[in-house]
Amino acid sequence: MSERAVTIPRGFPGLAPRPRVRTIAKHAVLILVAGVVAYPFYFMVTSSFKDILEATRTPPTIFPSELHPENYTDAWSRAPWGRYFVNTIFVSVSVTILELATACLAAYAFARMRFRGKNLLFTIFLATLMIPGEATLIPRYVLMSPSRVACAGLPCLGWFDSYQVQIVPFIASAFSIFLMRQFFLSIPSELSDAARMDGAGHLRFLWSIVLPLSVPALITAGLITFLGSWNAFQWPLIVTSKPDFRPVQVGLSAFRQEAGSSYHLLMAASTFVVAPIVLLFLVAQRYLVQGIARTGIRG
Repeated sequence: MSERAVTIPRGFPGLAPRPRVRTIAKHAVLILVAGVVAYPFYFMVTSSFKDILEATRTPPTIFPSELHPENYTDAWSRAPWGRYFVNTIFVSVSVTILELATACLAAYAFARMRFRGKNLLFTIFLATLMIPGEATLIPRYVLMSPSRVACAGLPCLGWFDSYQVQIVPFIASAFSIFLMRQFFLSIPSELSDAARMDGAGHLRFLWSIVLPLSVPALITAGLITFLGSWNAFQWPLIVTSKPDFRPVQVGLSAFRQEAGSSYHLLMAASTFVVAPIVLLFLVAQRYLVQGIARTGIRG
């Protein structure tokens, strides 16, 4: 008996609407969650264009009755934001470049090289992801402290109020090493064999073949590192006391104390602090999704 494809009439009751209802419900939930997530940003941007009376009104207005773009120039002139942005860009770019360099070298060793204790060492690296940053805050502070009393005989570096105190402690990341290692494992071993037959060593193979194929993973790790460095607040707040070395997040906190109840200026300052990161994500989101998908990380 031959099997024939059974076609369901378009108007057949009870069968077609179920997937359609499920799709509508799914999109409704996504729209609701997106609205909840996006509303604080919308409130921040709209409040930055209000005057002080409208910005403090309860309940808040959905849209400003009159636009006040001068809030941005007023907020910019009340603090050395140019210095803050230069410091943040320099620190974030330096941390990102150095961390990618150490992550690529370590990840290549874990993925492509054979040595005794490799699996144990990699397990120890992953175990460090379970340690919160606050647990290492005091040891890092003592190590960087300029006071010999705080060091208790240990070799202190005395790096307070400097760029290196914000860069050196973060040039290695277990997450970046893990991310790059997972991507390097997906590269065919035939490429390594062909490079070895041509006389290429590990560094030449890494530089000429592995890294060009790992652009999505590099961009993903770089974006995560850059975002973390841009949003760093606790550590720079502790180790810096001068505007010459403070990043924008610490500067925004100081501006909040100075501006007081001028919420329209606070929202304007918050907007131009967040804007570079949002623009960077919009430009590189395609590579971010590709990097996460190809490394096998989910969730």
